Amino acid sequence: MEIAEKERCGMVFAKRLRAGVMRGEITTSVRIWTSPHVKEGNRYRMGEGEIEIESITPIGMPDITPEMARESGFLGVLDLLKVAKHGKGDRVYLIRFHYLPPHRKRVNQPKSPKQPLPPDL
Repeated sequence: MEIAEKERCGMVFAKRLRAGVMRGEITTSVRIWTSPHVKEGNRYRMGEGEIEIESITPIGMPDITPEMARESGFLGVLDLLKVAKHGKGDRVYLIRFHYLPPHRKRVNQPKSPKQPLPPDL
């Protein structure tokens, strides 16, 4: 799947969360936006790999649980809200995703030396 230019920055993670996302330990995120910035099924660049959005679900502030905050890489709800509530957004979204590491390049195997073509008979 090709990544559209405008979709390259759909989700940005706090520096302290990035390693957990890339290891597959963090697979959910709570976002407070004016409208969704990502689409289900799309991929967004993250480091050398990508994250693929599995689902985006509108939820309410009361729906944010301590367990949800921990699954998102935070100590608790207050820790999550300090990071999530930084703009003028007022709609809460629960986003489920998974990290796709970069494709590994094939190691070129040494080519056998070219053999001369046999002479025509």
